[in-house]
Amino acid sequence: MTDFFGDQDTLLLADAYVRLNGELAVGIEGHAVVDALEKLCERHRPAGIVCGTGFERRPQILRILAERWRLFGNNAKTVAKVKNPALLSSLCADLAIPFPEWSLSQPSAPAEWLAKRRGGAGGSHISAAQQARRARGEIYYQRRVPGNPVGALFLADGRRASILGFSAQWSSPTPHLPFRYGGAVRPAPLAPSTAKLLSALVNRLAGALSLVGLNSADFLVDGERFWLLEINPRPGATLDIFEPPEGSLFAMHMAACSGILPAAPRYPDGARASAIVYAETDIPSVPALDWPSWTADRPAPGSTIKAGQPLCTVYAHSAAAVAAKAIADQRREGILAWASGRKL
Repeated sequence: MTDFFGDQDTLLLADAYVRLNGELAVGIEGHAVVDALEKLCERHRPAGIVCGTGFERRPQILRILAERWRLFGNNAKTVAKVKNPALLSSLCADLAIPFPEWSLSQPSAPAEWLAKRRGGAGGSHISAAQQARRARGEIYYQRRVPGNPVGALFLADGRRASILGFSAQWSSPTPHLPFRYGGAVRPAPLAPSTAKLLSALVNRLAGALSLVGLNSADFLVDGERFWLLEINPRPGATLDIFEPPEGSLFAMHMAACSGILPAAPRYPDGARASAIVYAETDIPSVPALDWPSWTADRPAPGSTIKAGQPLCTVYAHSAAAVAAKAIADQRREGILAWASGRKL
């Protein structure tokens, strides 16, 4: 396995690990990924490669990887198509799926629009249109629409989809990053008729785009109205709250990529939530800590965490979604208290 972080739980689970050269803020570089994977291949013969977030902005890296190893996931052509607002908007029009108006040029009434970076992830790339920094070929504009963020996690085999469930999502805003991803809770408070309709539309999208493996679709839902905002063509941030009681989502992803679409697992009653803890100040050296069992993505002792970077993830479960989110928020505040020198 390779990534930028080398978190403790990653190292505990990985048979082999090579830290990826580079920085999260800069993004993934193709040569660095290839170098890291080739080091891993010196002692291991991989069945293939599973890619997470970070490749949507540079799908050409997926093409480079596919020349050397089998990809268990969407190929470069599919990812580029999904992240092209013109193509996605046109497809949604053909499939009668509401999609917000968009533009490559800054609109005349920017207060009604958002600016997004093509291929961006995690919400940090989204800003008010009037605050957007120009970047040739990367920025596009999307009209603001009302509603609450809802994510649909699904498996696909290139022809159809199996819906795993819907989650309600929220942001963890800062003055400069008003839409930074904060967390998610399942199940989302959707009317059964809305959930059924969204499931049918996701199934149509999956077939039209030939998606494979784990993917997610982001919607804004306003009562009976909704809009598709984007599709994330890879395993995403809500995986852990949808991990089934038996089997694993990773195994289901591998099966779906091989053309075998597993049935959606039956989840027990109750709700599960996850939240990202972002460092509020610089942490020059993370001390050794007996991390609570409800944390993940735990940085190794001695790691440097800059203000605004992810420190860890916290999880919670309860009988209802509102309670699960409240527990996750409380635990996030507890981690921040520890990071600032107070007792955890």
